Amino acid sequence: MLPPNYSDICKPVNDLFSKDYPFGALKLEVKTTTANGVSFTVNGAQDIKSGAIISELKTKYADKVNGLTYTESWNTANLVTGQVEIANKFAKGLKLELSGSSALSSTKRALRTKINYQQDNLFARVNVDALNPAVTADVTISRDGALAGAELAYDLNSGAVTKTNSTLGFAGPDYMITMQGNNSLNMFQLAFYQRVTANVEAGARAVYDYKNPEGGVSAELATKYVLDKDAYVKAKVDNSGRMGLSFTQKLRPGVKLSLAGLFDTTRLQENAHKMGAALTFEA
Repeated sequence: MLPPNYSDICKPVNDLFSKDYPFGALKLEVKTTTANGVSFTVNGAQDIKSGAIISELKTKYADKVNGLTYTESWNTANLVTGQVEIANKFAKGLKLELSGSSALSSTKRALRTKINYQQDNLFARVNVDALNPAVTADVTISRDGALAGAELAYDLNSGAVTKTNSTLGFAGPDYMITMQGNNSLNMFQLAFYQRVTANVEAGARAVYDYKNPEGGVSAELATKYVLDKDAYVKAKVDNSGRMGLSFTQKLRPGVKLSLAGLFDTTRLQENAHKMGAALTFEA
């Protein structure tokens, strides 16, 4: 079993709770790919409350023969980024990345290198920030469905460990359960995901902050139901009374529309709710 990287250990349940919920915004995404393999992606979003608009243009070229991928982007904050990846060139499962960014309207700069190494039961990453000296490393190991992972961040300027996270889990054919200890084991999360049937997915997660015991345990439930091959609905609710609903419809090949709303069921008569929509074109 190829394990996921540390950030994606809880991806099935996280996607169930966050994907297809464009709360408070109108979003547009257009993806195209040329005959020679260059892909272009344009993202735009308008905040419904403030009217502020943010957008980004991204291009990506993949040379599959040599394992080389080049990505660049430019957004409305005048931030230009570039990234080069080389995969499986020097060793099987080894990927090297070099990325940099520059804000054209300020002196903000970033330069990062990343090393990814993946084998049958191992996924390890090291990320080095050269301009703001810091190192982040994480590792995931798996065996017979069992998963274990850890993440560590170290600030070279202060000589201090700034982040320690760990995860234990088990993944079956149609379910996954994970337990995470974040923020130096001061915050714990228990999450469960299951594909109940071919058309139904369900998930739950509970979070307890050891530093804020008065807050108690926050809990959430979520589900997804596939109506047909072109449409599905999602719903989620937490113990604060907030309920999220979304509907996603494939209008035609390459065109998808998502409509969503977040409702505070404890204040139904107040202006405390958020609506949103996202339209995606892909060719």
